[in-house]
Amino acid sequence: MADKKPWAEVQFERSLFRARWLMAPFYLGLVLALVMLLVVFVRELIYYVPQAFVMGEGHMKSDGAILAILSLVDLSLAGNLLLIVIYSGYENFVSKLDLDENHVDRPPWMGSVDFSGLKMKLIASIVAISAIYLLKSFMNIGKPGVPLDEAGLMWAVIIHLTFVASGVLLAVMDWVAAKTDKH
Repeated sequence: MADKKPWAEVQFERSLFRARWLMAPFYLGLVLALVMLLVVFVRELIYYVPQAFVMGEGHMKSDGAILAILSLVDLSLAGNLLLIVIYSGYENFVSKLDLDENHVDRPPWMGSVDFSGLKMKLIASIVAISAIYLLKSFMNIGKPGVPLDEAGLMWAVIIHLTFVASGVLLAVMDWVAAKTDKH
């Protein structure tokens, strides 16, 4: 005959399991952060589109356009990062999203990104965002009226390389963990 758990232990474990719903407001807050990011994106787009017609000729025109596009891509990557955290975090830690599995709009990765995959997607997004910031900083070098901040550039490179190294180390740790026997 199997041992039956005491009533108090069963109730405690059920309470712990239900506590996962305390995370739901966090994900709702991230949805609001995504709305905020959309507002910033639209504001930047409204600012840059008219400037495309009045930017200087030649080299300055293409640099200005590239910097504007990089700013928009940066915001887009941040939005993608938020979506990944919202969907994956909710499904991994709160509840499965009860959606039609064959819906044409359902991203193929939904429901299949585990915590390890979430970490890798997060670090990859952070590295991409950092790379865009670094590229924007490098494109400003030598521009008239833009002072060269050598210390700022050095720290931007160091921080970017730290993100890259962290990503590589996380990938190695996940690979080693996958190769070890499950206990």
